[in-house]
Amino acid sequence: MIGFIVAGLIIGALARLIKPGKQRIGLLWTLLLGVVGSVIGGTVANLLGTGDIFELNVLGFVVAVIASLVLLGVVEGLAGARRKG
Repeated sequence: MIGFIVAGLIIGALARLIKPGKQRIGLLWTLLLGVVGSVIGGTVANLLGTGDIFELNVLGFVVAVIASLVLLGVVEGLAGARRKG
Protein backbone atom coordinates (compact mmCIF):
# COMPACT_ATOMS: atom_id res chain seq x y z
CA MET A 1 0.00 0.00 0.00
CA ILE A 2 2.85 2.40 0.79
CA GLY A 3 4.42 1.59 -2.58
CA PHE A 4 1.12 2.40 -4.27
CA ILE A 5 1.03 5.81 -2.56
CA VAL A 6 4.67 6.54 -3.44
CA ALA A 7 4.04 5.54 -7.07
CA GLY A 8 0.96 7.78 -7.12
CA LEU A 9 3.00 10.69 -5.81
CA ILE A 10 5.69 10.13 -8.45
CA ILE A 11 3.14 9.83 -11.25
CA GLY A 12 1.28 12.95 -10.07
CA ALA A 13 4.55 14.90 -9.84
CA LEU A 14 5.56 13.76 -13.34
CA ALA A 15 2.20 14.87 -14.71
CA ARG A 16 2.69 18.30 -13.13
CA LEU A 17 6.23 18.55 -14.55
CA ILE A 18 5.09 17.60 -18.07
CA LYS A 19 2.09 19.97 -18.16
CA PRO A 20 3.23 23.50 -18.98
CA GLY A 21 2.33 26.40 -16.76
CA LYS A 22 1.82 26.67 -13.05
CA GLN A 23 -0.71 24.39 -11.44
CA ARG A 24 -2.39 25.72 -8.34
CA ILE A 25 -2.84 22.44 -6.55
CA GLY A 26 -1.14 21.18 -3.44
CA LEU A 27 0.66 18.00 -2.54
CA LEU A 28 -2.54 16.21 -1.55
CA TRP A 29 -4.16 16.88 -4.94
CA THR A 30 -0.95 15.80 -6.69
CA LEU A 31 -1.03 12.55 -4.74
CA LEU A 32 -4.73 12.02 -5.47
CA LEU A 33 -4.27 12.63 -9.19
CA GLY A 34 -1.33 10.25 -9.26
CA VAL A 35 -3.16 7.50 -7.38
CA VAL A 36 -6.23 7.78 -9.62
CA GLY A 37 -3.97 7.84 -12.68
CA SER A 38 -2.13 4.76 -11.50
CA VAL A 39 -5.39 2.89 -10.91
CA ILE A 40 -6.44 3.79 -14.46
CA GLY A 41 -3.02 2.75 -15.81
CA GLY A 42 -3.11 -0.54 -13.91
CA THR A 43 -6.63 -1.23 -15.13
CA VAL A 44 -5.65 -0.64 -18.76
CA ALA A 45 -2.56 -2.85 -18.36
CA ASN A 46 -4.73 -5.55 -16.79
CA LEU A 47 -7.27 -5.35 -19.61
CA LEU A 48 -4.46 -5.72 -22.15
CA GLY A 49 -3.08 -8.69 -20.23
CA THR A 50 0.30 -7.17 -19.41
CA GLY A 51 -0.03 -7.03 -15.63
CA ASP A 52 -2.20 -6.74 -12.57
CA ILE A 53 -4.01 -3.58 -11.50
CA PHE A 54 -1.67 -3.05 -8.54
CA GLU A 55 1.43 -4.17 -10.46
CA LEU A 56 2.50 -1.09 -12.35
CA ASN A 57 4.58 -2.04 -15.39
CA VAL A 58 5.92 0.12 -18.23
CA LEU A 59 2.65 0.24 -20.18
CA GLY A 60 0.65 0.87 -17.01
CA PHE A 61 3.08 3.60 -15.95
CA VAL A 62 2.82 5.41 -19.29
CA VAL A 63 -0.98 5.19 -19.26
CA ALA A 64 -1.00 6.34 -15.62
CA VAL A 65 1.01 9.47 -16.44
CA ILE A 66 -1.24 10.23 -19.43
CA ALA A 67 -4.37 9.71 -17.33
CA SER A 68 -2.94 11.98 -14.62
CA LEU A 69 -2.25 14.66 -17.23
CA VAL A 70 -5.84 14.47 -18.43
CA LEU A 71 -7.16 14.57 -14.86
CA LEU A 72 -4.91 17.54 -14.10
CA GLY A 73 -6.39 19.40 -17.08
CA VAL A 74 -9.91 18.60 -15.89
CA VAL A 75 -9.16 19.79 -12.35
CA GLU A 76 -7.61 23.01 -13.64
CA GLY A 77 -10.57 23.58 -15.94
CA LEU A 78 -13.05 23.08 -13.12
CA ALA A 79 -11.04 25.34 -10.79
CA GLY A 80 -10.86 28.04 -13.48
CA ALA A 81 -14.60 27.84 -14.12
CA ARG A 82 -15.29 28.08 -10.39
CA ARG A 83 -13.07 31.18 -10.03
CA LYS A 84 -14.83 32.94 -12.92
CA GLY A 85 -18.32 32.06 -11.77
